[in-house]
Amino acid sequence: MSRVSSSLYSNMDEKHLRRWLFVFFLAIAIPAALLIVQTYSQLKWESFHQQRGLAEELSQRIEARFVELINTEEARPFTDYAFLNLAGDPEANFLQFSPIASFPVAAEIPGLIGYFQLDAGGELSTPFVPLDLSSFSRYGIADNEQQARQALQTQIYQVLSQNRLLLNTPVPAESSSLDSSSANRGNENVLAVVEKEELLQRKSDLAARQQLSEKKNQKRNPRTQAAFDQLEKAVPSPASRKVIQRSDTDKLELADSENDDRETRKKQSTDARFSKNKARKEWNSLPVLAEETVATQESIVGSASAASASESSLGAAQSYPGLTVRTFESEIDPLVFSQLDSGHFVLFRKVWRDGERTIQGLLIEQQSFLQFLINTLFQQTSVSLSSDLLVSYRGSNIAIFSGRSGDRYSSVTGSSAQFSGQTLYRSRLNEPFAELELLFNINKLPAGPGAQVVVWLSIILMLILLVGFYLMYRLAARQIELARQQQDFVSAVSHELKTPLTSIRMYGEMLKQGWAAEDKKPEYYNYIFAESERLSRLINNVLQLARMSRNEQQANLRSITVHELMSLLESKVSSQITHAGFQLKLECTAAGELSIDVDWFTQIILNLVDNALKFSAGTDNKTIDIHCQRLHDNVIQFSIRDYGPGIEKQQMKSIFKLFYRSENEATRDTIGTGIGLALVQQMTHAMSGSIDVINQRPGAEFRLTFPLRN
Repeated sequence: MSRVSSSLYSNMDEKHLRRWLFVFFLAIAIPAALLIVQTYSQLKWESFHQQRGLAEELSQRIEARFVELINTEEARPFTDYAFLNLAGDPEANFLQFSPIASFPVAAEIPGLIGYFQLDAGGELSTPFVPLDLSSFSRYGIADNEQQARQALQTQIYQVLSQNRLLLNTPVPAESSSLDSSSANRGNENVLAVVEKEELLQRKSDLAARQQLSEKKNQKRNPRTQAAFDQLEKAVPSPASRKVIQRSDTDKLELADSENDDRETRKKQSTDARFSKNKARKEWNSLPVLAEETVATQESIVGSASAASASESSLGAAQSYPGLTVRTFESEIDPLVFSQLDSGHFVLFRKVWRDGERTIQGLLIEQQSFLQFLINTLFQQTSVSLSSDLLVSYRGSNIAIFSGRSGDRYSSVTGSSAQFSGQTLYRSRLNEPFAELELLFNINKLPAGPGAQVVVWLSIILMLILLVGFYLMYRLAARQIELARQQQDFVSAVSHELKTPLTSIRMYGEMLKQGWAAEDKKPEYYNYIFAESERLSRLINNVLQLARMSRNEQQANLRSITVHELMSLLESKVSSQITHAGFQLKLECTAAGELSIDVDWFTQIILNLVDNALKFSAGTDNKTIDIHCQRLHDNVIQFSIRDYGPGIEKQQMKSIFKLFYRSENEATRDTIGTGIGLALVQQMTHAMSGSIDVINQRPGAEFRLTFPLRN
């Protein structure tokens, strides 16, 4: 296996390595990216369905509000639309203000402007103003409130008139001027005043009632309620109403047919329940006082009871002696909801009495109504963080409620760009508000509860892949470089061993056979000795490198003076320098004591001197300088300098790498294996020293620094 890997690295360069690693990276990254994208896409769809479920739940809550509201109004009796009502048993003749006659208008319906009633004769009335305005002050109502009540009635009349719902309907009469004694009358018993003045005016016989009724019938205009008939016809029946398809908001078909079918079935079920009770019948009783017009064909039940006058608050029930009460049966149709041209909402119903129809209803200000019943709930839910809510009436948008913009979903906005502006959910409200439709449009879709985990896992996976492949590239590149250096090392060692061994063998054979002249023998002996020393240094370097690589040898530190160390060095390197034809210049001005391994230090200096001799062999100045000096920071610096060509700047950081050589092994002129300087650096650092090299022009200078022993 090692042979295969060694052969693989030896036959591959960094260009091929980058290419193969890139292909390998794509082979892993592409499937991983597809898996992440698929997972994230699934999470987005899960988030979409989750948000749609929240929107559906919100729609049901909104519908519940509308149901509660409509149930209250549906249950309201016919008599509530009159100014005064009978309290309790009709025979007791107790009167009180209508529950909806309070002022200012207080109702559960937000945006309510007021209630109105349009009788068969075309006369408009409201529960806020009595028909006999001349007796207004007798009910204990202050002047400013009287004016405000009349202004409200006028406003209701104007809205209905502007929307062509009142045809030939007279304007409600203005109140007569208040007499100067109205303030004092307010202090009197309200019901006593009514008893003395109002009831006495109503004691007419049946004939007089019939005459008044005939006159009134002559004034009746059958067109006065026709506009409400047209308004009711404009509302589609539940059976013909379908789910509205909106091509402008459903660009993305997210609401599947199953959801639409479920929505349709729900509405049909609700509409079926609503249609079961088309009309309800009830018995009502009204005092003659509360109706300024006279009905004919009604049962008149007169009852009189004595009641003592007592002080009472406004609106409290009070007994009326001699009060005439009419009891009748009415049939009330369900409420109908519609939007007027002015934008107001109207809820109205038809009430039938003895074949005659009365329209009762209430006017609602649109935006206040929608704001309170829909937007307040919408803004309280998390759906508002991801969508906008549109309210449409018969397919036309009438209100847009923007969702809450926040940073919560900003991190995933880009991933939900395909959903932006699309319909999340739509729902029609129940009858009679079925023409109102809620549409939730997406603006920022959250990625789901597991999206953040997927995002972070994706980032971590990508970082692991990038860092892993970078480290693999560095390792493989290092292995390629190491394989190349090992090949160079084998070539260098072969060259370094073969040449001196051949020379030693040749000179030894000449001396053995006696072929050498006597005067040449000393020269041959010296050559053999020098070459054998060089071989010894080479072998020592290789063995030392192997031991240090395996951490089998540690520095044997001992104390020695600088003077003793320099004397030892001079004896070791002088013969080497002299044999090479160079001159040694040794100078040391420092004094002190070092803690080093003497053998390692000697090997370091010999390697540096050998390196200097090797690269400056072709120079004219054949001098090797060895200096030592004490620096200010309590360290000793040793320098070895030659006067050769120096070292190129880009190679200065590489010369200490293992097996590094600046020359090609096939064409180089100098000898060496590329392990000497690497070994020098390792041994120097092991003795707490440092090494550096600088160019001196000419030559190069290696500097060793070691701390002095304290």
